[in-house]
Amino acid sequence: MTNEDFDDRKPETGARGWPPGRGGPGSEPMINLPVLIAIFAAMLIAIHAVREYLLTNEQNLWMVAAFAFIPLRYGMHAAELPIQAAAWWSPVTYSLLHGSWIHLLVNLLWLVAFGSPVVRRLGSLKAIVLALLASLAGAGAHYLSYSGEMVPVIGASAVVSGYMGAAARFAFVGRRGMALNVHGPAQSLIQSFSNPGFLAFLFAWLVINLVSGAGILVMPNLDVAIAWQAHVGGFLAGLLSFSLLDRHR
Repeated sequence: MTNEDFDDRKPETGARGWPPGRGGPGSEPMINLPVLIAIFAAMLIAIHAVREYLLTNEQNLWMVAAFAFIPLRYGMHAAELPIQAAAWWSPVTYSLLHGSWIHLLVNLLWLVAFGSPVVRRLGSLKAIVLALLASLAGAGAHYLSYSGEMVPVIGASAVVSGYMGAAARFAFVGRRGMALNVHGPAQSLIQSFSNPGFLAFLFAWLVINLVSGAGILVMPNLDVAIAWQAHVGGFLAGLLSFSLLDRHR
């Protein structure tokens, strides 16, 4: 049984009236991640560590060929690529690979910031569904941009963007911060696009992704291109599917 199972119940209290393990306001533990986010982060770190320190260059290339999403795999020249069956799982598994530690660290930071409130609001199962939808949407957007081309994409950015899109639906209600509105009301799409806070966030997010994808904004030591199309696909998936998954409607 997880924390989400008790979302609608009054918290159990300790001797002084505070929830067990807490001494009062401001005494939240420094690390208070949902189990799903902690497991996902640990898995991403473990996978990259294995690739970085245990695999040879040839084995790494095989892993990318087997699990990265490659638009060429769905075109007339798909036979040029090895592991034909990867067409079935690569639209999801590409989200588990990263090009560098910097690439992974950036995604982990955004995962913790946006994935945590989404998991707390939707519950683990629906958060996994949202992650899968965002991954598929990111792959689809990348395919539409590079149909039939040998342009692999890897990284959890589409999943993270999906969590961003979902969180934006309830983060800008009233004057409360995102963490404080986990169990509060959400906005419809129409209300969201009438909300100045949401619009400012969306504009900033789009600008950062577009200038990064155009090469204007480059992160140091990041040796992979920014797949901004996959980011947009994932964000739209989270933004649009949130109403179907939200249990606080």
